[in-house]
Amino acid sequence: MNRRRFLALPAVALAGLSLMCASGMAAAQQFPSRPVTYIVPWPPGGSSDTTARALARATSKYLGQQVIIENRPGVGGVAGANTLATAKPDGYTVAQLPLGVYRVPHQQPTPYDVRDFAYLMNISGFEFGLIVPADSPFRSLADVIDFARANPGKLTYGTPGAYSTPHVIMEALAIKVGVAFNHIPFKGSAPQLQAVLGGHIMAGNGATDFAPHVDAGKVRLLVSWGDRRIKRWPAVPTVKESGYDITTRAEYGLATAKGTDPAILKVLHDAFRKGLEDPEHVASLAKFEQEVIYMSPDDYRRFALATFEQERALVEAIKKREGK
Repeated sequence: MNRRRFLALPAVALAGLSLMCASGMAAAQQFPSRPVTYIVPWPPGGSSDTTARALARATSKYLGQQVIIENRPGVGGVAGANTLATAKPDGYTVAQLPLGVYRVPHQQPTPYDVRDFAYLMNISGFEFGLIVPADSPFRSLADVIDFARANPGKLTYGTPGAYSTPHVIMEALAIKVGVAFNHIPFKGSAPQLQAVLGGHIMAGNGATDFAPHVDAGKVRLLVSWGDRRIKRWPAVPTVKESGYDITTRAEYGLATAKGTDPAILKVLHDAFRKGLEDPEHVASLAKFEQEVIYMSPDDYRRFALATFEQERALVEAIKKREGK
């Protein structure tokens, strides 16, 4: 009997495997049977929200169910990642992962581990720029740095939040040139932009939500942070062209809860991939000088884990400067 049971094990295992495969196929065939929630960790009205809504509308056409945006701003852009840590692995909750997701764990405990997400794809990358009010005396990045050097801590600048990418790159610049800025964090790009427009702060560093205001002459774009000039404003130099070897473009992507059935992951990936390339989404990105930057699930995961380590070094440098 023992020998018979032993010989029967492979058949049982194969039967179990077949059952699992059949279960996965059935799950994919039934998915989605209701709307999918897409968590955007920023307030309504900014570039992230606008482009995410375009992606949601476009993807809905290919998914067969609505993709519904849920805004959860604050917490350094990690609200979506926090939610995925406890979300059911059924594919009905996806979240945008900005660079802050890989930075915040080096500042404070988080309920998520970046190694545990089911990564779907990279979507795009934010372009950043330093703006000042139209009546500001600052005409260049050199003017800003000269003022900060002569007036330590008096140059006020806003960002979408503490330890957001715009905050980190401005502090990296401050470290490089040996000056002190006065950082004013906001809960997203939209309120930060309003503070610049109202003259409540001397400068703002953020994503290209400022585009229409630059074009209307309400704010002045001093520099951009990418490795090349932004096409929309070819006369505006990059930070690197201004003499400071710092470049960045903040890629962001999409993930869902770990443990989600691979068959469901494929359904989500394929639908969002089509939505990514849909003319509506591409046109929405173009309004903010962005473009599609696709990474496959495996490539995106590798990028995420590498970025996690890079952010560790940046946070440690800023903490050392602040004496923490």
